[in-house]
Amino acid sequence: MFDRDRWQEIFHTLRKNKLRTFMTAFGVFWGIFMLIIMLGSGAGLENGVSSGMGKFATNSFFVWTERTTKPYKGFPRGRRYNFSNDDIQALRDNIPEIEYLAPKMQGWSAGDGSNNTIRKDRTGAFSIFGDYPEWNKIDPMDIIEGRFINNIDIKNRRKVAVIGTRVREVLFEPDEDPIGENIQIQGIYFQVVGVFVPLNTNISFGGEKEQSIFIPFTTLQKTYNYGDIVGWFSITSKDDVPASLVEEKTIKFLAQRHSIHPDDEEAFGHFNLEENYKQMKGLFTGISGLIWIVGIGTLLAGVIGISNIMLVIVKERTKEIGIQRAIGATPMNVMSQIVIESVFLTSIAGYFGLAVGVGMVEGINYALVKFNVDNEMFQRPEVDFNIAITALLILIASGALAGIIPARRAVRIKPIDALRDEQ
Repeated sequence: MFDRDRWQEIFHTLRKNKLRTFMTAFGVFWGIFMLIIMLGSGAGLENGVSSGMGKFATNSFFVWTERTTKPYKGFPRGRRYNFSNDDIQALRDNIPEIEYLAPKMQGWSAGDGSNNTIRKDRTGAFSIFGDYPEWNKIDPMDIIEGRFINNIDIKNRRKVAVIGTRVREVLFEPDEDPIGENIQIQGIYFQVVGVFVPLNTNISFGGEKEQSIFIPFTTLQKTYNYGDIVGWFSITSKDDVPASLVEEKTIKFLAQRHSIHPDDEEAFGHFNLEENYKQMKGLFTGISGLIWIVGIGTLLAGVIGISNIMLVIVKERTKEIGIQRAIGATPMNVMSQIVIESVFLTSIAGYFGLAVGVGMVEGINYALVKFNVDNEMFQRPEVDFNIAITALLILIASGALAGIIPARRAVRIKPIDALRDEQ
């Protein structure tokens, strides 16, 4: 390994055929370069989709009412029904696998077209939601000023509101402090106690989150005469409990409470974020697998190219190998020389391919940040350091294997036949 003469001989052989050496090394360089680029692009795509979800609880699901499609217990088909406040405590008492339970109610939507919120001479159309404090556990927000709704607000039916950043821009001057100020929602005054920035953009209920106003759930019911109606339930499962299991139990339990036929699958609307999240992760796992298949295939093409070139080199050096064998070189000496040459060429080409690939991925990431490119589908392309080093080590091992076949052929040459060889 540290024989100076051996390395001089290797360099002499590589310099003797510069174009051949370059083209052979380029195949390996291109293989690992493309693998790194594809891995970085795959990571950027996954980061973009994942960042859109922010910190939304991926073990959550949502249940709401629909028309029944089967008659049951004297009730006709097509019956409308609503969840009620009694269901809240009943779910908490009977389904221990529930971690967070957030009843929700939407009063008005920003898309209705009419202004529903007034402050002094400013008006705006915003989505108004009635919520429990647990909602901020399911869909966390960055409270940049003040606070979110708390349990005292729920208990005392306080007229308080937490507003999005867009609501603040419309209703307040840039230098105004909105905390403690009053806004009028559908004729009723509410005190602003918080301002929030949403942490995810891909999952939304009833409009853009920046244009939303949250008020206590009980206040919305009482103030706007919704009685004890619950719009829908947002629920998360406890750790290590599949959300699908809790969803099934919840729907079955609510069906019993509201006299819904056990086989009426259309009586409940429901959405399971955990299932969608798993599908998304499965998709990116498949993409990653495809990237590795294509990348390794490209690498193998380069390694096979090196193996073929080493066979040519062995052929060219047949007489030289015969002389080495005649003066006492062992088969291991001859094999190690061929293998080291193969590993050296693979390692150098692989290292440069890795370095250029990582450099390009980081350059793209730097450009996205510097020029503030807002792309929800592609963010922070990156390559895991351990994966990059593993790929390089695999490439080096492949280079060693690529040199073994030519090396074995070299030691099979009999010295007398090698000396007679006419190239």
